[in-house]
Amino acid sequence: MAWKDHVRRVEPYTPGEQPNKPSMVKLNTNECPYPPAPGVAKAAAEFDADCLRLYPDPNAGVLVRELAAYYQVDPDQVFVGVGSDDVLATAFLTFFNSDKPILFPDITYSFYSVWADVYRIPYQRPALDEQFRIRKEDYYQENGGVVFPNPNAPTGVLMPLSEVEDILRHNPDVVVIVDEAYIDFGGFSALELVDRYENLLVVQTFSKSRAMAGMRIGFAIGSAELIRAMQDVRFSINSYTMNQPALRIGVEAVRDAAYFKQTLTKITATREEAKRRLAELGFTFPDSKANFIFAAHRTVPAKEIFEALKKEDIYVRYFDAPRIDNYLRITVGTDAQMEKLYEVLGKILA
Repeated sequence: MAWKDHVRRVEPYTPGEQPNKPSMVKLNTNECPYPPAPGVAKAAAEFDADCLRLYPDPNAGVLVRELAAYYQVDPDQVFVGVGSDDVLATAFLTFFNSDKPILFPDITYSFYSVWADVYRIPYQRPALDEQFRIRKEDYYQENGGVVFPNPNAPTGVLMPLSEVEDILRHNPDVVVIVDEAYIDFGGFSALELVDRYENLLVVQTFSKSRAMAGMRIGFAIGSAELIRAMQDVRFSINSYTMNQPALRIGVEAVRDAAYFKQTLTKITATREEAKRRLAELGFTFPDSKANFIFAAHRTVPAKEIFEALKKEDIYVRYFDAPRIDNYLRITVGTDAQMEKLYEVLGKILA
């Protein structure tokens, strides 16, 4: 069986558990607790299935133009893909081809190391400080590229935009990817830096703030040259990545700015209340600017709480990894879901 010697073997990314129970409280995968914009449901109901016999636009033009208009950039500065994971994977394959290691934090989105292993990209993981903050100086060293989320995951810690720009200033010769899956919940986007730094790629997603995790839409904004390079790589693998329903429905998700802002306001208000309630229950946590809280209890081990919650059909995320194995990542749900969480936690911790 010599063929086995030539199989590419990697440790795959492990996504959050996806239970399906009618009474559950699902706070483990940072999904939006509210439905998508009303126009999304209308577009889905009116979708003409006859168009499914035709290939979609390989350039995803209708969605690209809508995003470009919303973010006030040129259409040739926008790349869309099947969730931000697809966008990020394409960016890794396109830009990280040096023999120098790319840099990303030791505690961060765990898919980064998976892509690096799959594509055989060398990497180093500078450690976050004791407050789970990225030390910008760690990214001033010679490297083959930089990638980090802002706010970071799973910690929720936000890097000030001034520090993001410091990293860009110190890395003019490599591509810097800022993964902004959670930026809509707090902080300032690096999008305002795109026209000043031709090597900056900002990646966002519809999965969190736009309540469309099930539709799988992500996008990147950067210089036209960066986007063109990503398109060339994408078209060398698959010319038709975005399906017809995603294109049509994605446009409606972008158009309803008022609903989008209303949803963000509700989630951030619930998050701030959650900080108060969790602190009263004995938890400590970094100041999250995402739609989740990364919490450790002062006396009860995280894994014990995780298992006890699961028995009550309340799902949060537990990471059995160095430095964070006593933390739970708790997605911000509806007020009713959070009240159920506090009630059960009160019984567990009593």
